[in-house]
Amino acid sequence: MIDHAHDLASVQEATERLLTAAAALDNAAGARPSRLPGWTVGHVLAHLARNADALANVLDGRPMYVSAEARDADIERDAPRALHVQLDDLRASHAGFRARAAEPADWSRTVELRNGVTDTAARVPFRRWAEVELHHVDLGIGYELEDLPEEFTEREIDFLADRFDGHREVPSTGLRSHSGQVWTTGGGAPGGPVAVEGSAADLLGWLAGRRDGSALVVKGDALPTLPPL
Repeated sequence: MIDHAHDLASVQEATERLLTAAAALDNAAGARPSRLPGWTVGHVLAHLARNADALANVLDGRPMYVSAEARDADIERDAPRALHVQLDDLRASHAGFRARAAEPADWSRTVELRNGVTDTAARVPFRRWAEVELHHVDLGIGYELEDLPEEFTEREIDFLADRFDGHREVPSTGLRSHSGQVWTTGGGAPGGPVAVEGSAADLLGWLAGRRDGSALVVKGDALPTLPPL
């Protein structure tokens, strides 16, 4: 059962954590490379602000972005701004998302995201939580996958395992964390079954494209190459 109110509270905590960490940076930090290829720290912060606006659009029943080109252009436009401007923008966009999410609504309704993807409105807060947590890691400022809340890590592994379930490029794959939790994914491609074991952080890193999987123990076949998210 998705508890959107709980997830909205978690978004608030994650956003405050990111803003506090980013506020300790100097202004030059915005131009430094992030962990995302081709993106600076400023690009990541700009994306987070515009994504909050976009998810508020989703809750309002409007298109998430005007177009893919407009999304990319907005990020490029905003990336070079001074750090304090970035953080003020992120605070404001987060407040706008929170305000929209606080309005009475049918949380069981279906909403449309990017590229024709649909979901229930109740899952939108978790999607925002994932944006904030993973991109905090992407900033490369000392927040690592191991620092993510345990609940978030487990739920994001659930989400990504489900996303790749039956994918035509991913063979049948079983995942096991050191704590004994298990997931299955893939199954749409030849080969397998593949057994993959590791820490929850390393499993998430591999599924989310943040780590290459070299820390994982793989049996039965080679570690699958996952398609882009």
